[in-house]
Amino acid sequence: SVFALAGNASSINTSHLYSHTTGFYDVKSGSNGSCGGSYLCTGVTGYDGPTGLGTPKSTSAF
Repeated sequence: SVFALAGNASSINTSHLYSHTTGFYDVKSGSNGSCGGSYLCTGVTGYDGPTGLGTPKSTSAF
């Protein structure tokens, strides 16, 4: 996992991830199917249910 490759997994907390969002590719559109609500199913700009902050660009996200 990219998270483990960053080498500092034990020192990362969620506030670090949310303050370094440039380390993620934001998934801005798409759907993972029909699951009973747009928040849980649809990718939008920024934080969303299916992808959270997005996908990591590299270990810089962590």
